[in-house]
Amino acid sequence: MKKIYRFSFIITFLLIISASAFSREVVNFNRNWKFHLGDIENAQATNFNDNDWRKLDIPHDWAIELGFDKNLPANTGKSNWQGVAWYRKNFEMKAGEKGKQIYFLFDGIMAFPEVYINGKLAGKWDYGYNSFYLNVTDLINFEGENVIAIKVDTRQHDSRWYPGAGIYRKIKMISTSPVHVAMWGTYVQTPSINDDSALVHVYTTVNNETDIEQEINLHSKIFNPENKLSAKNEKTITVPAKSQITTEQWLTVRKPQRWDIESPFLYQLKTSIFENGKNTDEVLTSFGFRTFQLTAYDGFILNGRRVQLKGVNLHHDQGLLGAKFNRRAMERQLEIMKKMGCNAIRTSHNMAAPEVLELCDSMGLLVFNEAFDKWDEKADFLPGMDFDEFAERNMKNFVECDRNHPSVVLWSVGNEMGDIQFNLNAGFEKLNTMVALVKKYNNTRPITMVSDNKFSAPWRHFDYYDFHAWNYGRRYLPARKLDTTKSVIISESASTLSTRGFYELPLPEKKTDFTKSLQVSSYDLNAP
Repeated sequence: MKKIYRFSFIITFLLIISASAFSREVVNFNRNWKFHLGDIENAQATNFNDNDWRKLDIPHDWAIELGFDKNLPANTGKSNWQGVAWYRKNFEMKAGEKGKQIYFLFDGIMAFPEVYINGKLAGKWDYGYNSFYLNVTDLINFEGENVIAIKVDTRQHDSRWYPGAGIYRKIKMISTSPVHVAMWGTYVQTPSINDDSALVHVYTTVNNETDIEQEINLHSKIFNPENKLSAKNEKTITVPAKSQITTEQWLTVRKPQRWDIESPFLYQLKTSIFENGKNTDEVLTSFGFRTFQLTAYDGFILNGRRVQLKGVNLHHDQGLLGAKFNRRAMERQLEIMKKMGCNAIRTSHNMAAPEVLELCDSMGLLVFNEAFDKWDEKADFLPGMDFDEFAERNMKNFVECDRNHPSVVLWSVGNEMGDIQFNLNAGFEKLNTMVALVKKYNNTRPITMVSDNKFSAPWRHFDYYDFHAWNYGRRYLPARKLDTTKSVIISESASTLSTRGFYELPLPEKKTDFTKSLQVSSYDLNAP
């Protein structure tokens, strides 16, 4: 049995920290926040008195702390998750930071955050599950104290699931040289793989925030799972003033070790920028070598062999731990999934925390990566919002953030979208826009929309995407008969409720029969 290397992300962390010896520094920004539940006037101001606010660290889910109310909707766990809250944090920049570019990277804030730096609005976001970043350089005081204040408002968010509330995923502060690799600016493709060699196609996006044209040397090095140099390439490029360019490099890796569900070998790409011989920026990107395809009659082929997908849909919360992301809780959940025979995860029904994909990479789990839940029952975007603008920035962040993960093999633009299935409210235009945006930022994986209404098949929404994906029963049959050239994936085939390890008699006669034990038997006979 092949040895499985699981230390790649530890290496990544150490190397990112050591990169502070150059110009880039990544700072964990999770400590020493202050929190206030409820709206409060002028809380973004630098001179606002927050002495009586609660002290805490993030990630933080304030909804799970408020208990439950039986009169609230069951879909969202009868929890008090709708409201307004503020977070504040004071910080100072390190000596020598002046002249650098300062970014904040947010993995997820529920919901509709407004981010203020020193009393001024730095930016907003409107999809609580998505990662986003802000360049706040012009608002930073490099010679004294700074204040970041974040307002969250979950009242505009709607959900069929427990969403949580607040800054429920981590924040990083990133400082870079004015000429630097853009956020999520490395894109690794592996277009040709065999036992002897693999071609690696690297796209690197470089930002130049200076007022003059800059000539730089771009170095790309690939390290194998044993952290030995496997390939390198360097080139000189010119980046115009106040501009961003994307350049390409080709590398060849000999005897590639393939990423697989049984041996998840991970490689590292180290991207370095040299200005006048000085290393001024460095970024590490994890990736893997694997081939896969969906076939119309033989299912999913991974590295040349058929693999039966045995998957589960995982929502982003951790039960009574709430939506606050906890890496060990997520790792434990995935360990339990693997132990019961699972080899695939669908992120139902939204973007997962970045750590989820990191864990799937290292543990050998395939990922069906999904963006949105149904639009006919809830709005993931606000009424009156420009859909194309919303779609462009959200799909861009979603795909760019996740596209280098070898575990990700399938994209889903959404789940059970009734308006799209029946082409209501320009549904097919929206579907076409979403699918085109995924392809714009990553064209190496199949794309779908997951459907649930078999009567929508004659509308042929499946003509817009790559494979049939249907929920429950045999609802896929009409679509499959209309187009036999596409694969069929059933990723939501049963929905049951149970308390792990608890068994009780008599057996329920109906799926909604429950007893006074306050437990649900593990015979899998109960369902919502």
